[in-house]
Amino acid sequence: MSAVVCADVGSTYTKAAVVDLDGGRLVAAASAPTTVGTDVLHGLDAAVGAATASAGVAEVPWYVCSSAGGGLRLAVVGYEPLVTAQAGRRVGLSAGANVVHVAAGRLGGVDVAALRAARPDVVLLVGGTDGGDAETVTHNATRLAKARFRVPVVLAGNADVRADLHALLAGAGVPVTVADNVLPRIGVLEPASARAAIREVFLRHVIGGKKLSRGMRFARLVRAATPDAVLTGVEVLAGTVGGDLAVVDVGGATTDVYSVLTPDERDSGPSQEVAGTLWRARTVEGDLGMRWSAPGVVRAAVEERLLDAAEEAELTVAAAVRAAEPGFLPAGDGERAVDRRIASLAATVALRRHARGAA
Repeated sequence: MSAVVCADVGSTYTKAAVVDLDGGRLVAAASAPTTVGTDVLHGLDAAVGAATASAGVAEVPWYVCSSAGGGLRLAVVGYEPLVTAQAGRRVGLSAGANVVHVAAGRLGGVDVAALRAARPDVVLLVGGTDGGDAETVTHNATRLAKARFRVPVVLAGNADVRADLHALLAGAGVPVTVADNVLPRIGVLEPASARAAIREVFLRHVIGGKKLSRGMRFARLVRAATPDAVLTGVEVLAGTVGGDLAVVDVGGATTDVYSVLTPDERDSGPSQEVAGTLWRARTVEGDLGMRWSAPGVVRAAVEERLLDAAEEAELTVAAAVRAAEPGFLPAGDGERAVDRRIASLAATVALRRHARGAA
């Protein structure tokens, strides 16, 4: 058996699985509370130790992803809110980021202050198609340089000014990584280069900067942000099944939707989306979850006309209980049925929003 450990370090729990690569099967799994308050390696080692002991293996390779400490907080600064800023947001989500701030147009002093207040780990600076507007992205890069902004920047805008802006930001001491333009032409969204650059910055700057662990072992172990790893897995699965695929991850506080779709040649015509269509997409619904965000599920389900008045009243009470006690565990078939209903509603609403917002 060729075994490996796959581990996900979340903000609440760390999960570990032993996988047999030869047989393509799950051998064992275990979890442990994530020890963010001390050193995340304590929880990671505990989870991996329990999983490998159950599988009867030792000294196997580890593949670790992480969303601990809030994961990857990304701010997007673009040229226009409905085009490049929207394109940048979609690319950031696909890279596994929590997009905490979106700004568009020429940054002023108030805008820079708002950007700082969002406390991003990375800024995705976009703007202008290749050969198009260069003034806005140049202005914004200059503002960040003069503001002594030290948050890492991924520069993925107009290729015509890429070299000059890289030199400007680097000369001001801003950590900067260059990527291809996310929107080289209107209606053409190319996320791969920026997604790879964001991943690189996450591994090089963010994991170590979170101070989740003493020493460099944790930073060496982590290979990707958890949502980025999940979307990669969904891409592989879509290639295996040979068709369109959507995966919904309902958590306690958020619900993520991942989709891989076959490009439609009809979307290259006059009616195409100006910000481009992301055929490998992820959206995050921060108000939909099984515990912390259970009341949001009920509200959203009512807005989507998925509940009648009687069920709304029943689920409103149940959701309040779950939000007040995130560690709540269902007792009996009735409570388990309520949990399943909340999960089903969260998934349904998230899929509908995903269909509206990812493309």
